[in-house]
Amino acid sequence: MRMRDTFIKPMHPEGRKFVAIFAAITLILFLIWEPFGWIGVGLTVWCYYFFRDPDRVTPVRPGLVISPADGVVSLIEPAVPPAELGMGPEPLTRVSVFMSVFNCHVNRAPVAGELVKLAYRPGKFLNASLDKASEDNERNALRLRMQDGREIAVVQIAGLVARRIMWWKKEGDWLDRGERFGLIRFGSRLDVYLPEGVAPQVRIGQTMVAGETVIADLTSGAGDDH
Repeated sequence: MRMRDTFIKPMHPEGRKFVAIFAAITLILFLIWEPFGWIGVGLTVWCYYFFRDPDRVTPVRPGLVISPADGVVSLIEPAVPPAELGMGPEPLTRVSVFMSVFNCHVNRAPVAGELVKLAYRPGKFLNASLDKASEDNERNALRLRMQDGREIAVVQIAGLVARRIMWWKKEGDWLDRGERFGLIRFGSRLDVYLPEGVAPQVRIGQTMVAGETVIADLTSGAGDDH
């Protein structure tokens, strides 16, 4: 049986210390009162599952933009990319994927490209499903330049519970489509800014799978209505 077909998923190393902390607290809760201990067991299992890092099968057809996050499409609208990326003042189509505390939080590159700009900015911790979270919340923005010269922005946004954005790449690195590049702890959001003239092929409320679900096709300017 393949790992992706089982309930037990591989865990990202970042989660090991949190699972250990939850497990230690659970032992203490059992000593205090057994019912508390079983609640701790449930929370420990949830913590393990939160940090799951399953393998994904990324589409290989040229020109596809793939979801960088698991979750639900919460917004599709024109918006100016974060100023710190230096992509200009013109609005681009932004697709926002909201991740609940039950989604896998490992983030993946939506396209293959060079990381030409990486910019972290501290901020607030508003509910990540809100529109203003893109402007006010803690965020880490990536500007990816593809081989044809076009660029895409990907922004990790901290949420109401999230307090730590992580990334493992640096400026000048090449990212393959579907490659892991970061993680956000405990509820958050990913914004993707599509190149000018490229329409999304997803709808608000659609469930996304990081590294697998197609957001847009760069070879076509026409997408489904949303």
